[in-house]
Parts: sequence; structure tokens; C-alpha cells
Amino acid sequence: MDQSLLNIGFGSTVVVDRVVAIVSPNSAPLKRLKDEARDDKRLIDATHGRRTRSIIIMDSNHVVLSAMQAETISQRYATLLEQQ
Repeated sequence: MDQSLLNIGFGSTVVVDRVVAIVSPNSAPLKRLKDEARDDKRLIDATHGRRTRSIIIMDSNHVVLSAMQAETISQRYATLLEQQ
């Protein structure tokens, strides 16, 4: 079972096939989504203490925070999909 990993910064990775969306955290609905995930213990903070610059939504309903720009992660995601 070959699982490609998407680098989301600072040594953290997520499984490419499980990613549903990569979004910028600036809107109120996404801030609400982040707060709800924290309350439900579905939030994974991979920012290493830095500012959240993207939110990755997984098919398991987990919400992953990253300190990398959403555009950068999206480009990496597209590159990995092309290689599959």
C-alpha cells in the first residue's frame, strides 16, 4: 500500500489521499470550523507555535493547521497527484 505524504511544513506530513480541502483560515466560517474541531478534539496543530496560514480538512473529519501558505501546500498537492 503506497501512501504518498504531503509535506505541510516543519517536518509534518499528511496522507495525500485523505486530503479533502486546503484553505486559507481568514474567513469567519473557517475560524468557526477550527473552534468546533478543537472542542470535538479533532484539531491537529502542526504550526509548531507559528501563525496559522492554512487549514487542511481531512476525510476523517480532522482539521489540520499549518504555518505554510495554502497556495504552497496546494502546489505541492497538485505535484504529488500528477506523480501518482
